[in-house]
Amino acid sequence: MSEQSKPGPTSADIAIVSETFPPEVNGVANTLRHLCQGLMSRGHRVSVIRPAQSTDCGSPLPGSNRLWAIEHTVRGLPLPGYPELQFGLARAATLRKLWEQQRPDVIYVATQGPLGIAAVSAARQLGIPVSSGFHTNFHSYSRHYRAGFIERLLRAYGRWFHNRTDVTLVPTRQMAGVVTAMGIHPVNVWSRGVDCQRFAPHKRDPELRSQWGLQQDAPAVLYVGRLASEKNLQLAVSCFERIHALHPQARFVLVGNGPLREKLAREHPDYIFCGIQRGESLARHYASGDIFLFPSKTDTFGNVVTEALASGLAVVAFDDAAAAEHLRHEENGMKASLDDDETFVEHALTLVQQHTLQCRIRHQARLDALDLDWPSRIEQFEQLTLTLKTRTRHHAISQGIPLI
Repeated sequence: MSEQSKPGPTSADIAIVSETFPPEVNGVANTLRHLCQGLMSRGHRVSVIRPAQSTDCGSPLPGSNRLWAIEHTVRGLPLPGYPELQFGLARAATLRKLWEQQRPDVIYVATQGPLGIAAVSAARQLGIPVSSGFHTNFHSYSRHYRAGFIERLLRAYGRWFHNRTDVTLVPTRQMAGVVTAMGIHPVNVWSRGVDCQRFAPHKRDPELRSQWGLQQDAPAVLYVGRLASEKNLQLAVSCFERIHALHPQARFVLVGNGPLREKLAREHPDYIFCGIQRGESLARHYASGDIFLFPSKTDTFGNVVTEALASGLAVVAFDDAAAAEHLRHEENGMKASLDDDETFVEHALTLVQQHTLQCRIRHQARLDALDLDWPSRIEQFEQLTLTLKTRTRHHAISQGIPLI
């Protein structure tokens, strides 16, 4: 291990608790992969508590050393509506015993399932500072699964869960306002980065575009993400059908999987379904597209937006989440108001019809993405964590509480 990656005087033992973790494919898992690797590169000792996965083979965290990254798995059960994911089953007493033996300085709970509840309870019992992440709008998802009647209950649950932690971290300033309005406090913004070495325009693949059936400069309209109701995919479909009516050579390429795939494939046999892509293959799929549709109105961030920017795509999105934070209309992307589906479609049509505008936006998208580096985001998380650690220590000393 290099000298710079050894723990220093400001290093910390950080426990990360999550119901989802790499190699699972979703925004939370992707964020945690960068977080763990970034913290370890800055000399922090990281331990992870997560549900067991079918892919487990006893290997350490990707790109890590076992000396600084320790994984503890708990029993998991399939998450309703997301059978490929597990929610963790653990008792607070079990985690308390673990942390009594290997006491972390700070705990970060990324998800608010049963495992998260147990972790927060154990942390409070031991007096260990604990932060939580607001990664997913589960209360908003309920209406897409004919369970809108429980949205108020889920909001109340989220408020109870997050208010038991010392601080809740959100990815954008806009989301900070939303979460504060829910009655959750205190709230801090921890933004997200993007890997601009992996996601880059030069990875455009003419052979892949040929496989998609694209002729010459015909537009490839791309969607990357879960094929599920909460992603507002029906709008993406309507949008592409309008494009296709004017440009019959256009192709709609969907990267990802989910419960709507079978239905979409049956109703639209001309669509190109690429399934889940990872690593360099995912980067090639991004770079080989032209216009990127992000119709979701429920995401707290949407890492795919910044990945599309880094890949040099013209993004069409609503003025929400990552798009609200990073898109400037008609400069590096196109934005529509959350309640204006028709304008969303019109923006996509404009990009197809005005090639000069599309090229200018795609060029600027890449330039702006270069400023969204992960190291600065890891440093931001680090400062929030060390501040929480120091504040808790000072409080303990002032109260005469013994430091373990």
